[in-house]
Amino acid sequence: MALGKPLTEYESVKKWLAGLQRQWGENPADAEERLQTLEKFCEFVGRDPDAIIQECVREVESGKRISVKGRRFYHERIAEFQSSAPGDPRTQVQWGNTVRSFLIYNGIFMQSGAQF
Repeated sequence: MALGKPLTEYESVKKWLAGLQRQWGENPADAEERLQTLEKFCEFVGRDPDAIIQECVREVESGKRISVKGRRFYHERIAEFQSSAPGDPRTQVQWGNTVRSFLIYNGIFMQSGAQF
């Protein structure tokens, strides 16, 4: 699946990058690598970044809430994606943590998976 526009034009990606910049005090040195990993994940699941976030949220009378079903779905996809990453276990964990970071900065609590 090819994204409909450049990755950095998605609102969820802008929010993530702004959060990383606040945390680091500047753009992280590996920002481009993080973007490439997120793009690979989007291709892996066949969805754009904003759609991923939308699937993890549901509307209720009192406002937005985390969708347990959506979060569980992406937790499982991240584990699959991480396992499919080329390289050593450390690289695989980095791929998974990059995607988790994207979700977390967009308000979706995500626990880490297997760490090596």
